Amino acid sequence: MKGGLRTPGCSAGFQQYGTRRFPEPGQRCRDGSGGRERGSGTVLAAGLALVVMTAMALMLLLAQSAVLASRAAAAADLAALAAADALRGVTDGDPCTVASEVAARQGAAILGCAEGPGQTIEVRTKLLERSVLASATGRARAGPPP
Repeated sequence: MKGGLRTPGCSAGFQQYGTRRFPEPGQRCRDGSGGRERGSGTVLAAGLALVVMTAMALMLLLAQSAVLASRAAAAADLAALAAADALRGVTDGDPCTVASEVAARQGAAILGCAEGPGQTIEVRTKLLERSVLASATGRARAGPPP
C-alpha cells in the first residue's frame, strides 16, 4: 500500500493526486465497491433539487389558479350587482347586456344570465385569461335586500 492510508471500512490503499486521494487501481473496499461510490452525493443532490423545483412549479400553478378563480368570482359579483340595478330600474339597459359589459371590463365573458324570483339575477362568468390547469369561472346572485 502506498502511503499506508486507510479509511474505516476500506482496506484499499490510496494514491494521492494533488490534494485528493483515490483507491489504488485494482484495489477493492470491504463493501466491494472499489471506490465507485464517488459522486453519488452529487447525483442525490441533483435529484433532490429536481424534486424541489417540481414542487415549486406545482405550487406556483396552484397559486395562479387561485388568483384567477378569485378574479372570476369578483367579475361575477360586479356583473350581478350591475344587472340587479338594471333589473330594478336603478340604471338603464337590459340586465344581461349590462352584466356582459361589466364582465368584459373585468376580462371575463358571461356564460349565463338568468332572472330569478323577487327581482334577483344570477350571473355565471368565465375569465378570458386561462391558466395551464384550467379556465376560471365564477357565479354570483344579486337582488334587493330581503
